[in-house]
Amino acid sequence: MRLVAYAAASIGCLVAMISISRAEIEIAVVGPMSGDYAVFGEQMKRGAEQAVSDINTGGGLLDDDLVLFVEDDGCDPIRAVAIANQLPGDNVKFVAGHLCSAASIQASRIYTEEGLIQITPASTDPTLTENGAENVFRLSGREDQQGVLAGQLIAKYFANRKVAIIHNDGAHGKRLAEAVKKSLNAGGVTEAMFEPYEPAKTDYSELVARMKKQGIEVFYVGGHHAEAAVMVKQAREMGYAPQLVAGDTLTAEEFWQISEGAGEGALMTSTPDPRFNPDASAVVARFRANQFEPTGYTLNTYAAIQVWVQAVRQAGTTIPEKVIEALRHNRFKTVLGEIAFDEKGDVSTPRYAWYRWTNGSYARLQ
Repeated sequence: MRLVAYAAASIGCLVAMISISRAEIEIAVVGPMSGDYAVFGEQMKRGAEQAVSDINTGGGLLDDDLVLFVEDDGCDPIRAVAIANQLPGDNVKFVAGHLCSAASIQASRIYTEEGLIQITPASTDPTLTENGAENVFRLSGREDQQGVLAGQLIAKYFANRKVAIIHNDGAHGKRLAEAVKKSLNAGGVTEAMFEPYEPAKTDYSELVARMKKQGIEVFYVGGHHAEAAVMVKQAREMGYAPQLVAGDTLTAEEFWQISEGAGEGALMTSTPDPRFNPDASAVVARFRANQFEPTGYTLNTYAAIQVWVQAVRQAGTTIPEKVIEALRHNRFKTVLGEIAFDEKGDVSTPRYAWYRWTNGSYARLQ
């Protein structure tokens, strides 16, 4: 998908109208535009489109227009690699993506070979930035950081409750669950259950019934928001109300819709919601004017493009080596707040906070 903006100048209204077309700089947003995680892909797409529109309306980048490619990896590492191999041939200079860590990690190897800069707004696998690549950055925190916070909260507020930690056996879900277990155990609490479940099912009644029989009062889900929604809905149908705790996948409005209200009171860890950042107010207003609420990864993706654009302006060029130098040695003003990266390419001040679903929306706990 290409979005192209043009500038026109009028010289002598009675003589002629001359259209002046700026040159183009190609960038891409890559994520799951289809499949189980499409709700997050749509957030990424909308964030990228708004960022490109705002930059082009404001005069472009180095006097050129940004052109956006929207690519669908479906959170599939094989598709991600195919896209990564294709983008250099399209003269793409920068990638905002991917969402899923497995896709990001596999694609990042191609981007490193090709000298293409990648900033992921969402991938949390610690190994993504552990291989020493100079061109890979992330705006999200890491699973180990998020898991520590979740384990600490459960140990503090639910120390005398029976706790289950379950995960969908996927790379992200399992690692997050393991980080929660490690942190929980360090806080002096031993879980009553730690086990995988089959992902992407529409019926978890057997698992829920087993948790009920064992007297589980709090359960942590390392998995997809739809899976957690089905679990709490079926628990409610059994007259069973355990406390659900999960990670930032619960920021999808789809969680509430699938749970049919049973998600009331669900707790989740997520980075501070940038919609409430004063620096984001004007951007948020533009999204809302277009009838789109910028939840989840929308503003993270917007910020990824903001960061790259500012680095290009500081470098005065899109030459990767010079832009990477700017990325690694400067701070950037974004809708997420001020951003800087550490020596690995991780955001230098990762922040997580607690949120709770109430009456169809989620809010930060003070």
